[in-house]
Amino acid sequence: MKEKDQGLEGDSTYFKNRKCKYYPCHKGVSDEDFSCMFCYCPLYALGEKCGGNYRYLENGIKDCSGCLVPHKKQNYEFMIHKAAELVSKVQDEHLAQMEKE
Repeated sequence: MKEKDQGLEGDSTYFKNRKCKYYPCHKGVSDEDFSCMFCYCPLYALGEKCGGNYRYLENGIKDCSGCLVPHKKQNYEFMIHKAAELVSKVQDEHLAQMEKE
């Protein structure tokens, strides 16, 4: 079965799932540029250093509902670069924890 028959299209740097019940989950990105590659943003854990458009709610939860960064296919390289920062952060925290033990 072809990808288009399944509602999927894209390549190794982006894809879109038009059959997703939430598609498009964010307004403000043209259908041509919309990407589902980072449906759940891996940069959430970077907090204020994620590079996206977010706000913190009164209860301390990070609200990314207004952010379009992960949903624009032209932001793939940015997302990969920031994900590498996240990996480094996790490694640094793990090494620091090992030093304490």
